[in-house]
Formats: sequence, structure tokens, C-alpha cells
Amino acid sequence: MKSSRAGRIALEIVMVLLSILFLYPLFLAINNSLKSFSEVMSDVVALPKQLAFENYSYVWSFINYPRLFLNNTIITVVGLAGIILVSSIAAYKLSRTKSRFSAVLYVICIMPMLIPFQSIMLTVLRLAQDIHLNNSTWGLGLLYWGFGAPLAVFIYHGFVKGIPKEIDESATIDGASGFRLFFSVIFPLLKSVTTTIIIIDVMWIWNDFLLPLLMVNGSPSTKTLTLAAYTFVGQYTSDWQYAMTAMVMAVLPSIIVFIFLQKFIVKGVVAGAVKG
Repeated sequence: MKSSRAGRIALEIVMVLLSILFLYPLFLAINNSLKSFSEVMSDVVALPKQLAFENYSYVWSFINYPRLFLNNTIITVVGLAGIILVSSIAAYKLSRTKSRFSAVLYVICIMPMLIPFQSIMLTVLRLAQDIHLNNSTWGLGLLYWGFGAPLAVFIYHGFVKGIPKEIDESATIDGASGFRLFFSVIFPLLKSVTTTIIIIDVMWIWNDFLLPLLMVNGSPSTKTLTLAAYTFVGQYTSDWQYAMTAMVMAVLPSIIVFIFLQKFIVKGVVAGAVKG
């Protein structure tokens, strides 16, 4: 009993230390967002001598925060809607179809998870230009469908395999068509895993930097919040206090979403792993 208790205490200490390690960059960002430029340049780690809340009001007006917040919302909602709709239907069909072709197709669907984005980003940029998706918030949201679908298909596929096929047969006997069966019977059963995918993808899409930099960087009206933070850092001058402020304002909405819904991440992933 004593050894077990000592082990739990040691584990808790390690978890606390890891939490501090991961939260430290966020602390530095918030800490320096409340400093003047001279204080940031003199000591990054030290606490501010006087809280500079005017940094937030300046950044709010300078980057037009409400407009960029709307851009982020459009991109995230469009991306999420496509990822959830396409991936859930594809995973359900692949899971219920027992054939060699279905197995091969499933492997093809999840293989892009192994491909680094940097290796294909120039090809994606050229394709987006050819089909006129660049410099558009809606176009950027559509691009996330392809990048987010492989992981979503993988998670949905493992979860669907745990749903008894008798449910499908009963709904079919009652006269439900294919889409009616999926949206009225199967999709409601995917609630927990869908919540997990939503949280993961919100954190990813909302805070993404590289893809928006390639697709909408040239148009001020379609910039995202993370790109706005980058505008305070230049070749000849860098307003680090404003950059940190803009970054805090950019990631804060996704952090709030994560705090309120983080319990569903473990629940959904574990459910999918156990049922798969």
C-alpha cells in the first residue's frame, strides 16, 4: 500500500512538472504581452513592472480583430463541416464493406497522415491557384477537408466497427434508405467521437500558420489571427510586445474551447480504440 501510494505521488509530481513545462511558453507570451517594448528587450522572463493593458486595445484596433476573428470562424467552420461530413460517411461505408478493395481504399485514405505537409505545400499552392481557392477564406476552409480527413477517417473507422450491424439491418427493414440510415441512426451514435474530432481540428485549424501563410497572406481582408501576429515582426523592426499580445488574442478562443471540452478528447479516443 505504501509503495503504491508513493508511486502515485511520484506520478503526480511528474505530471505537474510536465504541465509547468508545457504551460511555460504560454506564460511567457502572456507575461510579455503586458510589458512595454523596453521591458521586453531588457528581460523576457521578468514580470512586468507596470501592466501595459493598452497593448491589447492597440492590437485590437490595429489588426481589426473582429474582422480577423470572423475570418478564422469561417475557415474553421467550413473546414470542420467538410471533415466531419466526408470522413464519417467514408469511414462508415469502408467499415461496413468487407472486401479487399475496401481494405485497400481505407489504407489509401489514411496514408496521407504519413506525408509531411512541407513536402507537398508547393503543389497544393499551385493547385489552389489553378482552381481559384487562394486568397479566399472559403477556399482555405475547403483545403482543410483534405488535410483533416485522413485522421478523422481513422478515428471514425475504429468507432464504427464497434456498432452492431443489426442496427443497420433493422433500419433497412423499416424502410430507411442509405443516407436516412446513416444520418438518423448511425451518426447520432458517433456523438462522442465527433466531439473529439471537433476539438482536435478546432485547435489545429484555428491556430494554423503555414497553410494560411501560403494561401491568404497577400490579402489583408482574408488574413487570420495568427498571420496578424506575424505582421508585428519584420526585417528592420520588431514590436515584440504587440506580437505577443496578438498571439495571446489569437489562441485564447481555442484555449477556451479546449478547457470546456477537453474531457471529451480522451473519452472519444478511448472509445474508438476499444471498440476498434
